[in-house]
Amino acid sequence: MSLALAAVSKLYGAGSAHAVQAVRDLDLEIGEGEIIALHGSSGCGKTTTLRMVAGFESVTKGEIRLRGRRIDRLAPARRRVAMAFEGYALYPPLTIAENIGFALRGKKSAAKAEVREIAELLEIGPILDRRPSGLSGGQQQRASLARALIRDAELHLLDEPMGQLEPQLRAVLRGRVKARIRERNYTAVLVTHDQGEANAMADRIAVMEAGRLEQFGTPDELHERPANLFVATFFGEPPMNTLPAVASEDGYDVLDEDAAVVMRVPAAERAAPKGTRVVLGLRPRRLELGGTMQQGTVVSNQWLGNQAHVALEVAGRMLIAVRPARVAARVGETIGLGFDPAHLHVFDAASGAALAHRREA
Repeated sequence: MSLALAAVSKLYGAGSAHAVQAVRDLDLEIGEGEIIALHGSSGCGKTTTLRMVAGFESVTKGEIRLRGRRIDRLAPARRRVAMAFEGYALYPPLTIAENIGFALRGKKSAAKAEVREIAELLEIGPILDRRPSGLSGGQQQRASLARALIRDAELHLLDEPMGQLEPQLRAVLRGRVKARIRERNYTAVLVTHDQGEANAMADRIAVMEAGRLEQFGTPDELHERPANLFVATFFGEPPMNTLPAVASEDGYDVLDEDAAVVMRVPAAERAAPKGTRVVLGLRPRRLELGGTMQQGTVVSNQWLGNQAHVALEVAGRMLIAVRPARVAARVGETIGLGFDPAHLHVFDAASGAALAHRREA
């Protein structure tokens, strides 16, 4: 095991009326050579977690071990960790080449070649002689990333490493950065709010919310077997459709905003006792247009270049259908809807815990 966090917590302002629990009892185990992503909305605790591993934030409770060695009480310089900061943290008096090569001061013979190589990889070769103050945010961010990736550390921490880059460049560099990490068998932890980036780069993704770990798994596991309703609706673009319902004798009765039954859905097997309040989940690509199960009113119809997203109001609820081709549906039009009950996910309405899944193959 390369990195292990055991019951790690971070409390700001302990003892005050304004105390904030940023991270709560976080357990994570990361294998040697694995790339993982900490993913969640702003304020969920992902950057705080990264900074505790790096040593820039103290640990309120718990332990952090790197290759079996406890590091949470060590100074940052003694942790053998490289970090690319979201705020860049470049040295203003130094050139970009000097910033990138700062950690290679003891191996001058090879430093210039290594700096040039990583700079070309991240497309900042022409600015190596310039200083940070004259660069754009995206250029500074790539310099910070280069400085982290050039180090042969035991762990590489990347905090929103490409957030300032335009989409086309970001897509190119994701592949290059991942390939470099793979080639050197680095262990890396990436913090990102960008789901596409997490999917593209990480072997596993830790989804966090309000300082808690909601689920830790591969992108496929998070998409096809979400542990709870939060992960189901947070992970996936567009988000999973949800329908409040109650378990019936032979399936589920879908409810409208007034708790009246608007649709009955059969089920091969019931995931909850009769009368249990549940939430049915359906991925947007599984919602069929032109079906006979229910009627919906088209609210929007967007063509995104490779797929259509059609939003519909159904019994006071908003649902989205995704299609790989343009859909001839006008705003305000009423159309039929349907879905195969075999593709439903079922969650307990009270706790949000997953009760049943259907593979989205």
